[in-house]
Amino acid sequence: MDLEKTLLRKVGEGIARFKMIRDGDRIAVAVSGGKDSVTMLDALLLLQKRAPIKFSICAFTVEQGKFLAPVEAVGEYIRSIGVEWTYFTDNPSLRLLEEQPDHGCDMCSRFRRRAVYQIASGLGANVIAFGHTADDFCESLLRNIMYTGRMSALPAITWSKAKDFRLIRPLVYVNEETTKAWVAAKGMPIVPCGCSLRTGTVRRGIRETIAEWERETPYLRENIMTAMGNINHGRLLDTRYLDLDGEPEEPETIVTGSPLLPILVNA
Repeated sequence: MDLEKTLLRKVGEGIARFKMIRDGDRIAVAVSGGKDSVTMLDALLLLQKRAPIKFSICAFTVEQGKFLAPVEAVGEYIRSIGVEWTYFTDNPSLRLLEEQPDHGCDMCSRFRRRAVYQIASGLGANVIAFGHTADDFCESLLRNIMYTGRMSALPAITWSKAKDFRLIRPLVYVNEETTKAWVAAKGMPIVPCGCSLRTGTVRRGIRETIAEWERETPYLRENIMTAMGNINHGRLLDTRYLDLDGEPEEPETIVTGSPLLPILVNA
């Protein structure tokens, strides 16, 4: 398998379908220290060289007091490939860790989001890229169904509340086997967050369940991802989308494309 071609094809598919990147964008890449975000940074740099549009890339890391080792090694790698890297210590997050050591992921995420917007504004970015993979999208869908009663997952593209940042997830169609293989092949430094190693969490439980199901049903994650883009509203229970006085119409098939994708695949 040509790992680079596979990675670029999947990233190109996501960027093309959701129109994530546009001419003149300045993209701030959120690098967590894990395998997914550094793989995303590499993929965007490769795309930048081959795409028919112009955009710039910078990177940043938010310190919330949960890295298991100094993250400077990741920063050195980022600078070595010619990318500007900002290391930001979020003091409110550190205070939260001291005052509420057992705080949940949602609260930590809110603190991180505020810091991310502050950093991106200082970097002059209008786009923020996050390294969530297809695995994260599948887990998010099942978590919301089972624990919040909502049919929803992560958005591939969305906007900040004030509409000043476009938020994108270029790895929407990339699985973690690919990011793990990419990091191993490139010998890239990885500094994990302690939260990623926690056991007994809802997220870990869902991930292990999907892995168990997939041993008996190959391509399960691919099918879940396809289902999220192939919704038949008339077969669900939300009355906002139902014609209660007649038969609901079948959704039309939508074909999308972009000049970015063939350039990446054939390069």
